[in-house]
Amino acid sequence: MAVRRLHPLQAGGFAFSDENLRWAKETIAKYPEGKQASAIIPLLWRAQEQEGGWLPEPALRAVADMLGMAHIRAMEIATFYTMFQLQPVGSKAHVQVCGTTPCMLCGSESLIELCKTRIAPTQHTLSEDGAFSWEEVECLGCCANAPMVQIGKDVYEDLTPDLFEKVLDGFAAGKPPKPGSQTGRTASAPKGKLTSLKESVTAGGKS
Repeated sequence: MAVRRLHPLQAGGFAFSDENLRWAKETIAKYPEGKQASAIIPLLWRAQEQEGGWLPEPALRAVADMLGMAHIRAMEIATFYTMFQLQPVGSKAHVQVCGTTPCMLCGSESLIELCKTRIAPTQHTLSEDGAFSWEEVECLGCCANAPMVQIGKDVYEDLTPDLFEKVLDGFAAGKPPKPGSQTGRTASAPKGKLTSLKESVTAGGKS
């Protein structure tokens, strides 16, 4: 994994909105006394959503202070998990392309090439209109439906370059497509017809 650092240009400060502050306090209260630091990941994620998809350094300090943690601990978490973005991302979508072996064997390299031509030649670079950015990440846990990408909280699976183009078109138009398999299969069901376990079995063990 590449070294992840804070963006050189930072905001002057950070404060949760009233709604997000109420949510943060309710989330912290779910943890036992002395274990409030366990709330750091959901709080950082909410801060990232509030800031348009990335975490400025003042947000790290603010969340750490809410939880009574050293600032460096928040920094350690934000730099370790690729779900946290440390620099500005596309206003409409930041695309995380899984490049781990199952996705790579199923064609993720073609998705990366599409990102390079359609969004920007290099990772973590905004498109010319500022609407998109992209990066290659490690396994996102949808190996059976490879190749796939994650955008925000949602994953888009069973992609081909053409299907990936349609996903990007949807975000560009402000109409994100339905997450999940883009070929219409349910969860990790077979791509074709069933080849085994075709018969139903009764409680008595007979079909």
